[in-house]
Amino acid sequence: MTIRPFQLERFFARHEFSAPHLLACSDCETMSIGELLHLAGQPPEALMDVRLGYTESQGDPALRATIAGFYDSISPDHIVVTNAPEEAIFLTMWSLVRPGDHVVVQTPCYQSLAELARFRGAAVQPWAMSETPARWQIDLNRLGDLVTPDTRLIVVNFPHNPTGYLPTAQQFQDLIAIAARWGTWLLCDEMYRGLEYDPAQRLPAAADCYPRAVSLWGMSKAFGLAGLRIGWVATQDRALVESLLTRKDYTTICSSAPSEVLARIALQNATALIERNVSIIRDNLALVRAFMDRHAEQFAWRAPLAGPVAFPRLREGSAAAFCRAALEKAGVLLAPATLFDFGDAHCRWGLGRRTFAAGLAALEAYLARERS
Repeated sequence: MTIRPFQLERFFARHEFSAPHLLACSDCETMSIGELLHLAGQPPEALMDVRLGYTESQGDPALRATIAGFYDSISPDHIVVTNAPEEAIFLTMWSLVRPGDHVVVQTPCYQSLAELARFRGAAVQPWAMSETPARWQIDLNRLGDLVTPDTRLIVVNFPHNPTGYLPTAQQFQDLIAIAARWGTWLLCDEMYRGLEYDPAQRLPAAADCYPRAVSLWGMSKAFGLAGLRIGWVATQDRALVESLLTRKDYTTICSSAPSEVLARIALQNATALIERNVSIIRDNLALVRAFMDRHAEQFAWRAPLAGPVAFPRLREGSAAAFCRAALEKAGVLLAPATLFDFGDAHCRWGLGRRTFAAGLAALEAYLARERS
């Protein structure tokens, strides 16, 4: 079976390192190795003794022990470290999904969450989010109708990319109950966990709540350390862990030793990293809210509840055409909804970087020129 090109990643491959203003990115502000070590109170020499040989396939034991501290019921033996979260998605789909399976995927979504199940030969059923006048929303009644005894896997993402949506704790428990009714596997992409604007709204990890859940997390988004290329999955199911490791032998075998050490150092200082990134997002949210107020005739704004992304709608016209013009005429990169297979009315905005204000100013200047 042929796999479709990854639209969003091909888009970024073409433009991310050439566009002057990046307003589409879904990660948080990054830092240098030196800055990370300074934050952690570690001397640069902390890396000098790291051996550059193979590492343990499941992940460095010290790193897995640190990761396990973020869960209530997951031991280090139930964590698999991967080379980036994308590998974790690939291995999970390879392990769980079989030709002919029925898979329900929350949409819009990061393409691999649906495409890899489709590539495995599954029938993928979208579970589309909807816009209310005030916010994005999920329809659990609709999910209950979609999930049958034949459904192999439900795929969700909270906090959500690209909308910034976050369900309530009760909604999350009701969703898990839908999966548990038929013993359906649940893959929960939790890449933005920790970036809730109100920490009281933070959801528990799905892997802590349900024996057949798989929680995905990593260093790329909430921690702003995408260059480490470290992700992981957590699950209560030991047989799934073994299946993931068997398949990892055919992908990357093990992770980078320096990346595992730096990831452990970062996670030991997670509170400081996340507080820094939430502060940046809050500042940018204030800017974009004011922008949307000034341009309410052009954009319909649904405020995100968590994470570094938002998904406003153009009131008229094509989002793809708008984003193309903004790039060509103002050097501003926004990601149209076409890259998420979700129509052509919305654009993803990234709120996690300190360069956001300059990009927003460039976009507003372009809009002013277009009106004059």
